[in-house]
This record gives sequence, structure tokens and C-alpha cells, in this order.
Amino acid sequence: MNIGFIGLGVMGRPMAEHLIDAGHTLHLSRVKEASQHLVDKGGKAAASARAVALASDIIILMLPDTPDVEAVLFGEDGVASGLSNGKLVIDMSSISPVATKTFAKRIEAFGCDYLDAPVSGGEVGAKAASLTIMVGGKVQAFQRARPLFEKMGKNITHVGGSGDGQTAKVANQIIVGLTIEAVAEALLFARRAGADPAKVRSALMGGFAASRILEVHGERMVKETFEPGFRIRLHRKDMTLAVDAARALDLSLPNTAATQQLMNAAIANGDGERDHSALIRTLELLAGGPR
Repeated sequence: MNIGFIGLGVMGRPMAEHLIDAGHTLHLSRVKEASQHLVDKGGKAAASARAVALASDIIILMLPDTPDVEAVLFGEDGVASGLSNGKLVIDMSSISPVATKTFAKRIEAFGCDYLDAPVSGGEVGAKAASLTIMVGGKVQAFQRARPLFEKMGKNITHVGGSGDGQTAKVANQIIVGLTIEAVAEALLFARRAGADPAKVRSALMGGFAASRILEVHGERMVKETFEPGFRIRLHRKDMTLAVDAARALDLSLPNTAATQQLMNAAIANGDGERDHSALIRTLELLAGGPR
């Protein structure tokens, strides 16, 4: 199958590679040195997003934020200008659920289908093809795309209509963000109270407080190893999506808003490119710095 893939970043590169390995012909936009190996494996470099859409039956986007998706879809030489009846656009970025519904209507006006299919699992999940994929859009479009999703992920769920995949991803990021913040508070509390945070974490892993985040991110906090799996800067973007959507719904999400502000502080203190487990460093600064 001819597939377009736009967005060859940390996540997009391994996702695209899995599709090439599955035997698909990939048309690639914005090929750089880091993604040249995809061309070496048979991918075809394209001059523009429009060229990708012209050459492809299904076009996948994996981009940083809502304005990036809008520009690639509808900007000059964008995907929309290369669409024809029956094509399928899949946005696997994590962006605004509200904007997603608008994008879907605009793409559908070309006689095409549109799916929002954001992912969870980070770079590790992308490389292992074990991503969780949350999909919004028409059922028939989901069934058409499912064989491709199965090459990139394991837990694949059709959540509902357009925008519902993005809503699920925002909900995921709320839970992850607030849990990381809770683990950071707990381990900082243990340290300041004079206990060994590594032993406290070990004890908690045997009780009701146990979680994957306590296991993985708690260990990073204890060892102070903050090389990014998922950067604070990117998680702050997702928390901002949650806060903005809550405002549009006249909904109060006080702890989400507080964690977003904590991430703002982390970025202001130079930690935006660190893993989101580095949020504990911001709490330490609020407590007067490390001791």
C-alpha cells in the first residue's frame, strides 16, 4: 500500500520504519539526516506534504502540536491540496480535540475520511511497536486503518467519533501528569523527613500506591536520571490542552491546572527538555532547594 508519513521525529521515525518493514511503500516528507535510513530502506522522499498526499492512499501525521497539524494539512502545498476522493488522513499527533473536529470536517469535504489516533507509550513504545492507540472517527475508516495500527501498537481502541481519540489522550495525560506530581511529592516528603526515598518507594510498590509511574518514574527520581523519555515541555503542551478544553466546557480541573503551572515553572527553571519525572526538581526548588 502507498502510505504517506509526515513527522519523522523521535516517535515518527520508528513508527514509519515498522510500516516499511511490513512491506508498505512510504512517501516521506521532510527527510533529514536522522531519517535518511528510512529512504535507504525503501522509503521515498517527497518534496512537500502535497506531494505525499498525491502519491498516497493513506496519509499519517505525527507532529508536535495543533498549529503544526493545521499548517501541514491546510497550508501552502499542504496535504489538503493533494487529496482526492476516497483517501484517508490519520493524525497520530496529540492535539486539541476541539480543533480536531474542525479538521475532520474540512478533510471530509474533499470526499476523504479522517481519523484522530494519538498514541501513548513514548519513544520506547514506538520502537517496540507496543504503543497504545486511541482512535476517533468513523468505524469503517478505523477498520481500514487497523492493520496499519497493528504494526505500530498493541492496545488499539476505537473510542468514538471525531475528536474522541484526542479526548482520550488528554485524559491519559491528565492521569500521568498528576500521578508523576504525586509521586514526586511523596518521595520529596520521604527525603525531607529523613527516610531513604529508595526504600520508601520499594515499600510502596508492595501496597495500594503501587503503579507503573511509581515503578519507572519513581526510580528516575530516586536516581536523579532525567534523560527524556517524554519531555516536560511536551507534557506541558498536553496539560495546556486539558486546561483549555476544560475552560471551553466550563469545567473545573484544579489539580490539572496546578500541575500545568508546576510544569511552567519547570520550563522557566530550564528543565523543559528533561524527562517529566524531573518535576521533582521543581518541587525541591519550591522547598528551598536540594538538601
